[in-house]
Amino acid sequence: MTSWIGRTAAEIAAAVREKRATPREVVAEHLARIERLDGRVGAFRTVRTEAALAEADEVGGRGDLSELPLAGVPIAVKDNLAVRGESKRIGSAATPDTLSTEDHVTVARLRAAGAVVVGLTNVPELCVFGTTEGVHGTARNPWDLTRTAGGSSGGSAAAVAAGLVPLALGNDGMGSLRIPAANCGLVTIKPGHGVVPAGVSDGDWFGMSENGPLATTVEDARLMLDILADTEPAPPSVAAMRTVALSLRSPLAGIAVTKPYTSAAREAAEVLMKAGHQVRRADPSYPMSLSLTSLAHWTAGTSEDAQGLDPRQLTRRTRVHAAVGRRFVKGVRTGTSRDDLRRRLEPFFEEYDVLLTPALARRSPQSVPWHERGWLRNVLANTNYSPLTPPWNLTGWPAMSVPFGKLPSGAPTAVQLVGRPGSEAVLLEVAEQLEKLHPWERTAPLD
Repeated sequence: MTSWIGRTAAEIAAAVREKRATPREVVAEHLARIERLDGRVGAFRTVRTEAALAEADEVGGRGDLSELPLAGVPIAVKDNLAVRGESKRIGSAATPDTLSTEDHVTVARLRAAGAVVVGLTNVPELCVFGTTEGVHGTARNPWDLTRTAGGSSGGSAAAVAAGLVPLALGNDGMGSLRIPAANCGLVTIKPGHGVVPAGVSDGDWFGMSENGPLATTVEDARLMLDILADTEPAPPSVAAMRTVALSLRSPLAGIAVTKPYTSAAREAAEVLMKAGHQVRRADPSYPMSLSLTSLAHWTAGTSEDAQGLDPRQLTRRTRVHAAVGRRFVKGVRTGTSRDDLRRRLEPFFEEYDVLLTPALARRSPQSVPWHERGWLRNVLANTNYSPLTPPWNLTGWPAMSVPFGKLPSGAPTAVQLVGRPGSEAVLLEVAEQLEKLHPWERTAPLD
């Protein structure tokens, strides 16, 4: 019997379209793997075993099966997006256990493309932090189970890296796709603002949150992005030579980027130079005020999301984060800091097509009950390991995390690619070259 575990979404969908596999057998095999391994990984808050098998049968009976780009592909959905018939808990005891009556538009698009939702994945409370643990579960890095998968799309990233699903849906408000993807050795893209429907929460963290894919290959990430954005796949083209800026500097002052991550970025730059790209060392002109701007938007978004929830059922770190944010909400809503940042950085991207940076500053924190620890300790842990992602939510420009290299523990390292508005295709093209010239292991060896 052919195993579909570890296959790409593109491979699975092709097999189902060509009747070499049925959606039920593909989904059942992944559900069995979830049952066997997720107790160690902690990717899922809830698994939809019976519902997923029934929906797999429905996909198998569709008249347009031969045309579905994700025919029979099992997917996981981050637990801050509505899935019809399931509750949306957002990692908290304070949220209602009410069943959603409709799918979020991104979930609906994936289902229309033939995907089968096998479960909802763990997140930190209200998707605030870059580590995933809380009252509903703890998501660990499948490559190193002593470390957090990252956050806030930590459960979704862990599910893909462990081979529990080939694709997962997450979102990114200050790095929440790129951080766990970098930890877990996955490809992700945070699309630019307006490319994919958002609707992540009330106000989408003032328009900073974007939905996007978590995958093990660039092909799968591109495939899922096209579906989420409701665009036709672009025809194959010859890769163009790009101007690439290599920056090893943290955008947030006072944070050092450790050697494994600077080495990964340098080596990725060498790969791109050998491929013919023009690569130069250059740092964007980040303002000294960026740390405060990031903190203000991060906490203000949480303050908005916490409205209407019983504060007694929120963890202390979340309550403090929301309380700090209340002081910033008016200024964030009416201020010009994001426009000022865009204007400051635009000349850099007039000179360079792509910015290449380390994806993280250091390896992810240990997998411990961070939700039981104080606010400042959480903020410092998050900021010290993931200072490179927030600027691109503030600008609303596209950014990717791409696996590149390994830590001494064997867990992956990664680089970040950033581009100007509308450059998603360019970033994916450059990422595909990195994948071809410096391939990575796609699934953690848990068996």
